[in-house]
Amino acid sequence: MTALMAVATFGMLLVHDHAQGQTLSSQALVNALRQGGNVIVMRHASSPMMPPDKQTANPDNVKLERQLDAKGRADAIAMGGALRDLEIPIGEVLTSPTYRALETVRFALLANPRPYEELGDGGQSMQGIAEGHAAWLREKVSHPPSARTNTIIVTHMPNLARAFPAWGAVAEGEAVILRPDGKGGTELVGRIKIEEWPRLPR
Repeated sequence: MTALMAVATFGMLLVHDHAQGQTLSSQALVNALRQGGNVIVMRHASSPMMPPDKQTANPDNVKLERQLDAKGRADAIAMGGALRDLEIPIGEVLTSPTYRALETVRFALLANPRPYEELGDGGQSMQGIAEGHAAWLREKVSHPPSARTNTIIVTHMPNLARAFPAWGAVAEGEAVILRPDGKGGTELVGRIKIEEWPRLPR
């Protein structure tokens, strides 16, 4: 992965400067997302590495799993708001069943999420992810969304690293946007960090 990644596809240009952490996008990116047909694969929003104790856990976090911090909650809210303000249609929402992933979906107000164990952390707190889970994720991103919508998939860094090693590190909340070709393959559209969604052009 180079410091500067430029992807030109579907009549648009998305440039992500990893060194500066800035994304420059044209109005065509928003237009392509509005038209649907993309799969948005993202890592859950910001979450401390250590799980909370009983005193600091959210009331509904009965298993004391890792949960979003204040930044993660605010970023998820802002991302969801941007998707609605930009009129980007979201269809299927597939998510890890972990608490922090479900929180990301909930604060973003993404409707009708479906948890899948294959998107989870294996219950091993970020240890190994089986190749079977990686193959499952690769197969899911190759499915073209239906009815002019975009699919969102929320998962974890180990899952992304195992399934797509060429992507390198994916920041918390960062999204990788893919366009399935309908033949089992995908084209990379670009990458958007979670805090950049509200800055996309209207």
